[in-house]
Amino acid sequence: MKEEIIFAGFGGQGIMFMGKAIAYAAMNEGKHVTWIPSYGAEVRGGTAYSMVIISDEPIASPLIKEPTICVAMNGPSFLKYEAKIKANGLLVMNKSIIDAEAERKDIDVLNIPITALAAEAGDHRIGNMVALGALLGRRKIISPESLINGLKDIVSSTYHNLLPVNEKAIRKGFEYGSR
Repeated sequence: MKEEIIFAGFGGQGIMFMGKAIAYAAMNEGKHVTWIPSYGAEVRGGTAYSMVIISDEPIASPLIKEPTICVAMNGPSFLKYEAKIKANGLLVMNKSIIDAEAERKDIDVLNIPITALAAEAGDHRIGNMVALGALLGRRKIISPESLINGLKDIVSSTYHNLLPVNEKAIRKGFEYGSR
């Protein structure tokens, strides 16, 4: 198994955190992992993406030209990355924000109301956790439990009170992605 994932969106949507969280959880499952964050000029509100490779084998290069998975949290990210996804890949798109339809027929498209589901889970700002849950529901890269347990290690103890709402968002996304 080898998945090359690009998480993309506006700064402030938790793009870097998504990459870090899934990479950390996969590492805890004994998988080989790389994670490269990239910020746009403005950081909050600007463009941001992170690249994560998760593999059962050692990884030769951390760079991704053609992702097997893309999580597009906004319209510009969807427009930039849809054409770059490998055939039979997965596109997770935030239908709460992206007002377009995927044109590719050779990829799996999960068009999910990420922001709306995050609000249902308790906080519209945790759409990144809904997206991760949906991704794990569609592609069984790691278990949702590994992701949930890994959050305890990468989230500052100051914010551990938010772990239950993050878990709820991950599970809500997982359920949606498993359909």
